[in-house]
Amino acid sequence: MLTRDQAGEIFDRIKKLSTADEVEVLFSGGRFALTRFANNTIHQNVADENHVVSVRTVFGGRTARASTNQFDGDSLREVVRAAENLAKVQHPDPDLLPMPDADEAAGSADRSVRSTPAIPSRYFEATAGITPEQRAEGVKKIVSVAGRYKLTTAGVFSSAESCEGIFNSRGLSDWHTQTLAEISITMLAKDSSGWQKANSPDVANLDPLVLAETAAKKAVDSARPREIPAGKYTVILEPAAVLDIVGFMLWDYSGMAILDQRSFLTGRMGTKLFGDNISIWDDVGHPLQTGAPFDGEGVRRERIGLVENGTVKRVVFARATAERVKRSEDREKAGPIAATGHGFPLPNEMGEMPLNIVFAGPRDPQSIEQMIASTESGVLVTRLWYIREVDPYEKLLTGMTRDGTFLVEGGRVQGGVRNFRFNESLIHTLSNVEAMGVPARACGEESFDMVVPAMKVREFNFTEVTKF
Repeated sequence: MLTRDQAGEIFDRIKKLSTADEVEVLFSGGRFALTRFANNTIHQNVADENHVVSVRTVFGGRTARASTNQFDGDSLREVVRAAENLAKVQHPDPDLLPMPDADEAAGSADRSVRSTPAIPSRYFEATAGITPEQRAEGVKKIVSVAGRYKLTTAGVFSSAESCEGIFNSRGLSDWHTQTLAEISITMLAKDSSGWQKANSPDVANLDPLVLAETAAKKAVDSARPREIPAGKYTVILEPAAVLDIVGFMLWDYSGMAILDQRSFLTGRMGTKLFGDNISIWDDVGHPLQTGAPFDGEGVRRERIGLVENGTVKRVVFARATAERVKRSEDREKAGPIAATGHGFPLPNEMGEMPLNIVFAGPRDPQSIEQMIASTESGVLVTRLWYIREVDPYEKLLTGMTRDGTFLVEGGRVQGGVRNFRFNESLIHTLSNVEAMGVPARACGEESFDMVVPAMKVREFNFTEVTKF
């Protein structure tokens, strides 16, 4: 895998080839391997190693980027030429800032507003060294569980070792390596299904047997689902269901989204939108989070309190967005304004976004079992899918339940029910949370991984019953 020293040598070669005012080089890539199974049999095993170098050049306020995965002299010369030629034909960008130097990227220019977390190691030799045989052994355990319950299983066991780095001509250089293992399991019965998914930089945190048993139990327990009418129910959302809907509001926690008036937070900064028990952080240093501690320009990521006791406190800023907001008439409506280390690589049209979401835990966390026991009538939801936005300003979403939806009555799970379509506002949902669990690292299919709790929510709106 590409090392920091090797990347530094490549950057030096690129810098010598360029005639631009400024040069920035992003490195990304690594090794990825995957074992896929279906119908209780492994049917695919693939492995790939690839590294990409992305070169951005600047000429008098004009900037452009070009990329290659070939590092020989001719390829590097060609990618530099492409980036320069593209930059020279762009219109000047009045908001383009000089590339940050090492001090600015580290936040030393304004320590009073920065809270840059240290991150734990996210590289584990055991994960990097996973072999096809080890993944096959994990799949064997999953298939054995399916066989015991007379189910059909499908899914993926993958492992990866990755790097990303940034170097620029103003002396900035930063590098990050990490590993990640992931298991996704679906268990299928005649008229029901169950699902579980988990990932971690440390493969020791993943137990294929436990995940398979949980998915299988959901498929078995939801068999012969009954149909109950659509309506407003108390729901218990497992963490995967929580993150898949919450993820639809996080693009809006962006200074550029506020400026463009495409955020549901426009005109709502500093207002109480959610319940008292909702506090949300973006925290790359959290021990259950993953990813690099710097953004697409090399600026160190700040720990940001987005929501505090239901009140929207801050959004995140790339460098140029922060400068634009400072000049705008709405600066007092955007919260504290400074680059927070959440920008995407330039040039881009989206600005920035929080990517390391952590929900604060409640004072008195409840397990899912305790939530069920305290529910007289409700629905337990494993996961959601096919989610789409209906009303961007009210954050009204629609989607469906799947892979384990259960009726709860008298404090007990009474069996599976047919899946529902929902139409529900995120503002309403996060204003009606009765109980929460201990926040856990969760992953779904509709949004990126987060640290979120299970939630018990009042009056969740199911609008129709599906046909499966």
